[in-house]
Amino acid sequence: MQQDELSLASRAAWLSYVGNYTQEEIAGRLGVSRIKVNRLIGQAVRAGLVHVFVEGTAAECIELEESIARRWGLAFCTVAPMVDESPLPLATLAAAGGHWLHRTLETGRVSLVGVGHGRTLGAVVANLPRTPRPGVRFVSLLGSLTRHAAANPFDVIHRLAEITGAESYFLPAPFFADSVEDKQVLMAQRSIESVFALARAAELVIVGIGEVGPEAHLRTIGMITPEEHAAIERAGAVGEVLGRFLDARGRPVMAEINERAIAVRLEELKGRQIVAIAGGRGKARAIAAVLESGLLTGLITDEATAREIAAIGHAAAGSGAVFHPTTRVTAGRARDAREGT
Repeated sequence: MQQDELSLASRAAWLSYVGNYTQEEIAGRLGVSRIKVNRLIGQAVRAGLVHVFVEGTAAECIELEESIARRWGLAFCTVAPMVDESPLPLATLAAAGGHWLHRTLETGRVSLVGVGHGRTLGAVVANLPRTPRPGVRFVSLLGSLTRHAAANPFDVIHRLAEITGAESYFLPAPFFADSVEDKQVLMAQRSIESVFALARAAELVIVGIGEVGPEAHLRTIGMITPEEHAAIERAGAVGEVLGRFLDARGRPVMAEINERAIAVRLEELKGRQIVAIAGGRGKARAIAAVLESGLLTGLITDEATAREIAAIGHAAAGSGAVFHPTTRVTAGRARDAREGT
């Protein structure tokens, strides 16, 4: 799109979404046809100039939020209504996650944010409006390089820096080292050591959650081999967060790959504000496992996944399993936390 056309598309989007003008009124103000206005607004959306945040949610979603927050002692849980039936509802998760992150940064209470990477977090960042955040720093929590150059790590750090103009720091290392010995050598490098020190000091931590199964994303993009995936399945893993594979009770499994992850250790983050943004078909067991670990203080997910998570929680409660979170917060605070108050 040419710069003049982009400028006109931006103006049309402003008149439509902010000014609430009709397409006929916009056509008159811009001196173009209504068909042209419709095309310009579509171009603005495709160019990422329009980000839609919706206040409020459905009553059914609120019930799920309260159920999940109460079951796992979360400070807040946000359940976004479904807008599509795709296996990975990126539009839904990006809208809910982007809204939350935008409002969190707007408060000015957070200056150092640790982030993971993945498709969902990448979509969340893409849904953020371009707003300068000179007082904020972003730091990667895990290695940003892949074993195979063709595999895109979906690193969100660079996108955050581009959108916010904030300082950003990434780990110039693979997500998983080839051996424990290789990891030790890499961890001793000053450039990596300094980024890890910054990551451990993050006030807010934002993570994605990976599933373990035939469609596991880490496997399909080549970040772990089929043999490594088979090994973690045999060890009982059902979910992954920051390169650590957990069983259904939220405990790291006995697998060598857990010791090869170049990422901040989970125990180093406990007690912080840690929010996961995750959802989609096949993710419920993985998310429930990470919730069982007691690591999270907040969760943003989609309605279909939330129903599965809540069912897992109810089933565990019915079997007599008792969850003891590291930091329990009353469910009544869920709404305040979600609204950033």
